[in-house]
Amino acid sequence: MLFVGGHHVIDGRISFGDFVAFQAYLALLAWPTIALGWIINVFQRGAGAMKRVDDLLRREPDIPPPAGDEIDKARPLDGDIVIRGLSFSYGGGKGSEPASPSLTDIDLTIPRGSRVALVGPVGSGKSTLVNLLARVYPAPPGTIFIDGCDINDIPVARLRRTLGYVPQEAFLFSRSIRENILFRDPEAGEDEVAKAVNLSHLGRDLEGFPHGLDTKVGERGVTLSGGQRQRTTLARAVIGDPRILILDDSLSSVDADTERAILDEFRNRMRERTCILISHRVSTLTGMDRIVVLSDGRIVEEGTHAELVEGDGVYARLFRRQKLEERLDAE
Repeated sequence: MLFVGGHHVIDGRISFGDFVAFQAYLALLAWPTIALGWIINVFQRGAGAMKRVDDLLRREPDIPPPAGDEIDKARPLDGDIVIRGLSFSYGGGKGSEPASPSLTDIDLTIPRGSRVALVGPVGSGKSTLVNLLARVYPAPPGTIFIDGCDINDIPVARLRRTLGYVPQEAFLFSRSIRENILFRDPEAGEDEVAKAVNLSHLGRDLEGFPHGLDTKVGERGVTLSGGQRQRTTLARAVIGDPRILILDDSLSSVDADTERAILDEFRNRMRERTCILISHRVSTLTGMDRIVVLSDGRIVEEGTHAELVEGDGVYARLFRRQKLEERLDAE
C-alpha cells in the first residue's frame, strides 16, 4: 500500500491527505474484518454441535425410561435371578466383521438373599453382566429371568424399583449430599436417610463437613474425595431398600478395612436382599456366599472363597498375588 499509494501521490493522482486518510481507514477496518471471520467460524461450529445434540435428543431409547409416578406405584420383585445361555456382544466390529462377544454361554443362578461376588481380570465381562441385569443394555430374550419372568417382559418401572445399582464411576450432582442421596427416593424420611448414611459408613465424614448433609458437593462431587463420592452413591442406592443391590467395583477408592466393614454391615442388615458385588480385592470376599470367576467372557470357576483358594485356578493365583503385594507394601 505504501509503494502503490506513494506513486499515486508523486504522480498527483491523489493528495497526501487522501493517502494518510486511506491508511487510517484501513487500520480501523482490520479488527472488524478479523472479528467477522471469527464470528462466522464460531457460528458454523455451533451449528454443527447443535445438529449433533438435536440428533441425540430425537433418538428413541431402546429401553424407554419410566415416569416417576410409575416407579412409585410399582411393586418390587423378590430377587431370584436365573441366567441361561447368555451370550452378548456390543457390536461395532470393523467393516463387515462381527464384534467378538463380551459374554459367552453364561449360566448362573442367584437365589434371593444370597451374596455373590464376580471376580476376574479387566475386560472379562463383569460390568457387562451387571449392566444387562440392570437393563442398561437390552438383554437377548430368554436369557435373564428374575422371579421366573424374562427381564424383557418386566416393566422398567418395576425393575428400577427392585434394583439398587452403584456403577464403577461415582456420579454426583452439583447439589447437597442430602439431595444426592434422596435422588432415588425423594419421599424418603430422615430415618431412612440416617440408615443409608450409617450403612455406607459416611457418618464420620459428615461430622467434618461444614453443613453436614446439606453441604454442597460441587459439579460431579468435586469437593469430596473418591471414597466419599463412592459411599455417597452407595447411600443413594440403598435409600429405597432395594431387593437386589449391585455394586460394580464401587468401593475401590476406600481402604480394605472400610470395605470389609461396609460388607459386614450389608450382611447384617440386608439378610433377605440379593447382593451382587464386583471387587478386585479378593481379601474382602471371604464372607460371600459364592464367588464366580470370569475370564474372556466365560465362567471359569465358581465356589466359596475357601474352595477356590484350595485350587490352582485364576482366583487362587489372584489371591496369592494380592497377599504378596500386601506383604511387600507392609515391609
